[in-house]
Amino acid sequence: MSEARDLLEAEHESFRQTVRSFIAKEVSPYHDQWEADGIVDRSVWTRAGELGLLCFDVDEEYGGAGVKDFRYNLVMAEELTRAGVNGPGFLVHTDIIVPYISSLGTDEQKRRWLPGLVSGETISAIAMTEPGAGSDLQGIRTTAVDKGDHYVLNGSKTFISNGILADLVVVVAKTDTDAGHKGISLLVVERGMKGFERGRNLDKMGLKAQDTAELFFDDVVVPKENLLGEEGSGFVSLMVNLPQERLSIAMIAAAACESLLDMSLAYAKEREAFGRPIGKFQHNRFLVAEMATEAHIARVFVDDCVRKHNEGKLDAKLAAMAKWWTTELQNKLVDRAVQLHGGYGYMMEFPVARAYVDSRIQTIYGGTTEIQKEIIGRSLGI
Repeated sequence: MSEARDLLEAEHESFRQTVRSFIAKEVSPYHDQWEADGIVDRSVWTRAGELGLLCFDVDEEYGGAGVKDFRYNLVMAEELTRAGVNGPGFLVHTDIIVPYISSLGTDEQKRRWLPGLVSGETISAIAMTEPGAGSDLQGIRTTAVDKGDHYVLNGSKTFISNGILADLVVVVAKTDTDAGHKGISLLVVERGMKGFERGRNLDKMGLKAQDTAELFFDDVVVPKENLLGEEGSGFVSLMVNLPQERLSIAMIAAAACESLLDMSLAYAKEREAFGRPIGKFQHNRFLVAEMATEAHIARVFVDDCVRKHNEGKLDAKLAAMAKWWTTELQNKLVDRAVQLHGGYGYMMEFPVARAYVDSRIQTIYGGTTEIQKEIIGRSLGI
């Protein structure tokens, strides 16, 4: 990220300084405690909202800045990753969930929900995955039965990012159990609705400070006014929004690869063995050279995807390519970085060790590597 990039302009670098300052003051000093607690303090959300760091693409009439430029999202992803602070679920909120409301919501829904989402007073989550259904959305069992002016929602979800803190949850449910993917709808469940309960804050291998929960819905009355988009259109809406979600994950991966390169290069120069820096040994020098090359390829690829996304040209195939390739590369490089660091790489006080456990989920959420390859293969006609 130290190199000048054709993709970014002066305003993006100015925004970077704002984000970097915010992280240094409001996030990094508290992140170790949040990791121990398994959750961040809500105040970091409202502070981010005050500084305009959330949902900047939301139209001004609903409280946002109206900036439709995914390069700002890229900068946010890079800075959070560079600092190694994965607790605040800002990217899930801004890049993945709020766009559903912006694109599918009625004017009334937007006025009701978007200002709080922009300010950070309302935290969002999306509930797709279930104990028995992950990548296969048609296999979900959560149901919403039409009762005239409301739905009655029953089911459970798991692995829900922002699940404990969320005030507003976009729930994927079946409104017609006999219609296959055409029977899937999106319902917005709000904190305090009777029958909506949270289970455990799940004990994950990594991303310890980001709350990830089980959610339960027991005869939850959801008014028709909380149906997002048309009934039965949920599956299509999810497919339309998934490329942006996968690009967001790829942006994190590319930034992580660069961060791992920086860690490894610094360690190779500083750590000595047999009377000289370990980077002077050909094997290690070649290892870092390979990391530098691959991290650069990832950066060029992801920047091109962001450019295409801004132009409305990022399709499902390219997003799938970016998601699987960069995240698999991230896991490859973090493994090599830990090996280079030796015993220190296994100690959690070293950033590379945290990066190791935090990286592993990248090839799983947002659609596994295998699912991404299936999407690409089908797009190639095989």
